[in-house]
Amino acid sequence: MHGADPRLVLGLHRSRHHRDILTSALDLGVTALDTAAAYLGFRSHAVLAETSADLLPKFALSTKVGFFPGAGGTEHSLDPSRLRLAIEKAARELGREPDTVLLHNPERSLTGLSPADGHTLLGNACTALADAARDGLCGAWGVASWDTRSLGMVRVDDLPSPDVLMVRAGLLVGIGLLDATTVLRMAWQPGRTWGMSPFGGGHRKVWEEFDPRPFLRPSHGDLSRIQAAFRTAFHLPTASAMAVGTDDPSHLAQLLQALGTEVDTAAVSQYLRALDGHRQS
Repeated sequence: MHGADPRLVLGLHRSRHHRDILTSALDLGVTALDTAAAYLGFRSHAVLAETSADLLPKFALSTKVGFFPGAGGTEHSLDPSRLRLAIEKAARELGREPDTVLLHNPERSLTGLSPADGHTLLGNACTALADAARDGLCGAWGVASWDTRSLGMVRVDDLPSPDVLMVRAGLLVGIGLLDATTVLRMAWQPGRTWGMSPFGGGHRKVWEEFDPRPFLRPSHGDLSRIQAAFRTAFHLPTASAMAVGTDDPSHLAQLLQALGTEVDTAAVSQYLRALDGHRQS
């Protein structure tokens, strides 16, 4: 786990941004908060500062840039100057520099480009974020990718290496995406990997039909299936932190309890081999 205990990050995707969930998170010992410029209709930063300015310094705060308001709703851009302005705006709106700024789903602008054009576009965007960190606009920089398969089309080994790579994680991530993430990490060598969407976007019915508790060691019958799915997600792929969106403090408390359990890595390896075998059959 990169030499550190697994960490829960309170994610604000689809959150109502109420102050109560932030205070509850702090009371539980959750001190990492993740948002994005585009969340809450591009109002996330301003609402956080308006309702919880006194709480924000207590969190390790990460945000994302890359989506912008457009004439047709939302548009995506990797233009370095727009990214720089977005980072500066984030710091102004939040009333503090973010600890980490992530490039938000860069694959959205890379789709359809040649590998060479994609390399140039992604490289310039990463340089803009690395420069922002160097200039003190944020503590660290990284990339958040919903689909690393698109990034795999671009050569990244000579691009700036991100401090953080945030990717989809968990038992609902397909083997193709897991493989793409593995290849990307080997080429790019990020400092840390964070996971997101460990429950596959809230498809709770899946966990009524599938029991992930055998992935824990020993098999913890006292934990719920949701708790087991969350804990196992830290190994699919290996991640040091996991972002979870919720407005329910009891859900946070349950997930924190799951962090104290141990994952049976042999069972995870067997599961991955089975996925790979199914793909090839």
